Amino acid sequence: MALLKILQYPDRRLHTLAQPVTEVTEAIRRLAADMAETMYAAPGVGLAATQVDRHIRMIVIDISEEKNDLMVFINPQILERDGEITHEEGCLSVPGIYEKVSRAEHVKVSAQNVEGQLFEQEAHGLLATCLQHEIDHLNGRVFVEYLSRLKQDRIRNKLLKQQRETM
Repeated sequence: MALLKILQYPDRRLHTLAQPVTEVTEAIRRLAADMAETMYAAPGVGLAATQVDRHIRMIVIDISEEKNDLMVFINPQILERDGEITHEEGCLSVPGIYEKVSRAEHVKVSAQNVEGQLFEQEAHGLLATCLQHEIDHLNGRVFVEYLSRLKQDRIRNKLLKQQRETM
């Protein structure tokens, strides 16, 4: 397994629309394992392939305290959504920034697992928020884009300044 480089906002590649996975291969399973290792090391609770510059429809999530409940979603699609909940969100591609975002409180998602088998997952609360957040990445959207233009500009400028200082 290997740690992957996480793209940092406002990198344009974060706005790339991810393509469907046509076949679940050993390379896809290896990428899922590398993404999980990267997510745990960051540390985070979710990671989309887009964030590691692989523009395919795959996400990994683990919201457990023990970090022992990895979920892999290949070609995830939201089938149902209802209710509304506001969570403070952060993102591995937007380090150090946490903002409140409103999303559906409940979602039902269909996806494939690392064996290529179709499954459905119902999710509430934090898991529902994570699924929506990561699927947004696959659609080329970063959570800060739910915020006002003023907040987006402030965040962009802060992160660009931090990136310049570390070069």
